[in-house]
Amino acid sequence: MDYKNLAKEILGDLGGTENINSFTNCMTRLRINVKNPELVNSGKLKELKGVLGVVPGEQTQIIVGVGHAQRLREAFGDVAGMSGSSEISENLDNLEEKTKEKVKSKQKSSFQKGLKHIGNIFIPLIPGFVGTGLVLAITRIWSVFDGEISANPWFALLVAVGGLLLSSLNILVGYNAGKEFGGTPVLGAIAGAMIAMPALAGQPDKPLTLFNGFIKLSPNLGGVLGVIFAAFVFAFIEKKLRKVVPASLDLLIIPVLTILAGGIITIAIVMPVAAVVMKGVTFVLLDIMLNKGGIIGGYVLAASFLPLVMLGIHQGLTPVHIQLIQDYGYTVLFPILGMAGAGQVGSAIAILVKTKNKRLRELISSALPAGFLGIGEPLIYGVSLPLFYPFITACLGAGFGGAVLAAAKNVGSTTIGPSGLVLLAVADSNRSMVWCFAALVASYLGGFILTYLFGYNEKMLERLED
Repeated sequence: MDYKNLAKEILGDLGGTENINSFTNCMTRLRINVKNPELVNSGKLKELKGVLGVVPGEQTQIIVGVGHAQRLREAFGDVAGMSGSSEISENLDNLEEKTKEKVKSKQKSSFQKGLKHIGNIFIPLIPGFVGTGLVLAITRIWSVFDGEISANPWFALLVAVGGLLLSSLNILVGYNAGKEFGGTPVLGAIAGAMIAMPALAGQPDKPLTLFNGFIKLSPNLGGVLGVIFAAFVFAFIEKKLRKVVPASLDLLIIPVLTILAGGIITIAIVMPVAAVVMKGVTFVLLDIMLNKGGIIGGYVLAASFLPLVMLGIHQGLTPVHIQLIQDYGYTVLFPILGMAGAGQVGSAIAILVKTKNKRLRELISSALPAGFLGIGEPLIYGVSLPLFYPFITACLGAGFGGAVLAAAKNVGSTTIGPSGLVLLAVADSNRSMVWCFAALVASYLGGFILTYLFGYNEKMLERLED
């Protein structure tokens, strides 16, 4: 397949580069977010050699098949002169796609759109979190079997590689946030770097303070939430300046004014406010829900996570996870919330045992391996959510895993992203690994038993035909 030529034809039928907001790919599709869907010539797209099908809309999906989508995305980026985001997970069934789109179509509030921005900032970083997290997991396991390896400088280098993402996180988040908010990405990166400046600590005898000593500045005050806010401020200032500054002076004036004005606002307002917000959120989730709520709190968090996903507000927790990792080296929230997918696996197994429907059995069988590895979308959008009641029993079953982790206390993961059985590899200690396994089993069993007894019967198959 001539990917470059196909990309050129696709770009023309999409209305040209000026009609493209962003693009990505899944396993079988090139997915392009267009500005004006009316400019897209779906008829011509369907006729192109190599195109198997087209799904029109604000996200136009061009189906080219397994093994072709990523190569086409890379060629499309070269032709359009743009960079697309990395591959997203594939859908296994039309029903899954329809269900997902139906759910997303209801996520239209300003609050949900704001949280979507957070998702767009962090999702491109997840491969990095997974990769560096697993590198650190390797070093931890290695050191268990060889207690003297820690003294080896090459081993220390490997540990440093595992910590690269966290050490550069502010810059990466700032870059993505600047891009997401319509500013120059590198200015967003500068905003992120500004929050981590060692100079913010001042001098031992002369600390930097604001408002007559009421606020004491320090590096990373406000954390990654502050980085997002700061990048937004920088982008806002930059866009306002671009409206009044002559084009001939653009490069000379706009960057320096953005950095100076944005820097003042970031240090004086953004960092203190972000610090207060982050403390408030962590207080509610950790001190109230887990420390005081105990087993019940853990159950509620795990059982309610997927409904939060359905509402599109789960992305708001990502900065919390990352801040906990930066502060303590691990997050206790992520393993608990990760039990949600395990509940779906248990529920799917129960349906597989009970159903005689060939299509449903094939769908579950193909999606279960991914489900065990923490990729739950095919099971959620293709099975439990369309049937509805299994979704409820799966969530309730997942709560048992959250309760187990809450009872164990201080069970954490060193990164975000991996869930399911992969979560064991990124647990922060051997003790955490054992408890994570016990929690997964509890969620599997909870989802299975509740769904088998109350969540599924063959009459529900009518829902799959809707």
